[in-house]
Amino acid sequence: MPGSERPPENWPGWPEGKKFALILTHDVEEQIGLDKCRELMRLERKLGFRSSFNFIPEGDYTVPRKLRDELTQNGFEVGIHDLKHDGRLFASRREFSQRATRINRYLAEWQVVGFRSAFMLHKLDWLHELNIQYDTSTFDTDPFEPQPEGRHTVFPFWIPRAITNHASNSRSGYVELPYTLPQDSTLFLLFREPTIDIWCKKLDWIAKHGGMALVNVHPDYLSFDRTVPKRREYPFVYYKSFLEYVSRTYQGVFWNATPRLPQLAKSRSPHQSRLWISQFSEWVHKRVI
Repeated sequence: MPGSERPPENWPGWPEGKKFALILTHDVEEQIGLDKCRELMRLERKLGFRSSFNFIPEGDYTVPRKLRDELTQNGFEVGIHDLKHDGRLFASRREFSQRATRINRYLAEWQVVGFRSAFMLHKLDWLHELNIQYDTSTFDTDPFEPQPEGRHTVFPFWIPRAITNHASNSRSGYVELPYTLPQDSTLFLLFREPTIDIWCKKLDWIAKHGGMALVNVHPDYLSFDRTVPKRREYPFVYYKSFLEYVSRTYQGVFWNATPRLPQLAKSRSPHQSRLWISQFSEWVHKRVI
């Protein structure tokens, strides 16, 4: 979208002087996706990447604490993906508030601070009822989503808390992280793309403008078998090839972080880290879209 590549006013840049940020996220929809999480984690670890796995607390599967612990102990992040993934989270304000209470219990129990709704549905002002640091339920542009209004930026931005809203926590707001690369389901299941060219082309454009490349890859749809993928799967080598392309093309110039703000602010030097956190916090509070 024209204009979405423009650097925000007073943007502090990425830590360590990196050219752009790469954030990898995974929404786990069903048991089949849960069963593939460790294999996906191993793939990313082998290639030197870290990511965030978003689980449905009251979905069709149970999220083992052992898996959550294993992910975080290896430098990955865990997030909340809706409550039930039934498309009813925003059906009414009353129903949202009831569900928000349960979501907050899982946020506390799992000790996580990130959220993404089902089907990328969003009412950003309602999310202040959640005890979150960030949300990833929007996108720069994606006309194929049920709620297709894009945010028209490839940078994070701040959602301030209004005094009159229903929020019960003391947070002044949260960071919104729009995904900026097409979802894997759109490319490889809906349009049956035979290559990763669209991913690479968009990544190159984001890198050129110093933005945030954030992608959502579902483990449910990855085929780790060497056989022909099932109807709702695509070969894992597509994603592997994408990660290899990033490493090969942008070695040393991209910043791979998980979405959690303390993770997002990590740097090799503690002093640089504190400085960047301060600069980012000051900037993001002014970046309201």
